[in-house]
Amino acid sequence: MKLHDLQSPDGANKPRKRVGRGIASGHGKTSGRGAKGQKKRSGGGKGPYFEGGQLPLVRRLPLLRGFTNIRRVNYQAVNVKLLAKHFAPGSEITPSDLAARGAIRDNGSPVVILGQGDLNTALHVKAHRFSESARQKIEAAGGSIEVLDI
Repeated sequence: MKLHDLQSPDGANKPRKRVGRGIASGHGKTSGRGAKGQKKRSGGGKGPYFEGGQLPLVRRLPLLRGFTNIRRVNYQAVNVKLLAKHFAPGSEITPSDLAARGAIRDNGSPVVILGQGDLNTALHVKAHRFSESARQKIEAAGGSIEVLDI
């Protein structure tokens, strides 16, 4: 097969509709636009925003609601199962240790310890916040916690 042998399948390319070419064409006189009115005219019709003079939907909806809390603290979450997996029994865990192991991304942001998973080893964990279930699991395993200032 060569480039000059390529052709579109039948029906792929339809001839364009030639409107306004007389009664016999079937698209003469009004050219398929119907009788008089705004939609018959060149450039006629209104856009999707226009609702006949009624206040449009996009203007009826509230624009900006709520607010951004400038005092919000974004904690980096670490689950208890990750502590059990990456640290030796009896070790002391700080946010910088977690950052060094890749458990958190940013060493400067506060850390919260969450209680998902099991903990069997005694660890001394220092973080900015602890969930109640994480606190119970760490202390039940014989470890201790220390809450750091933000």
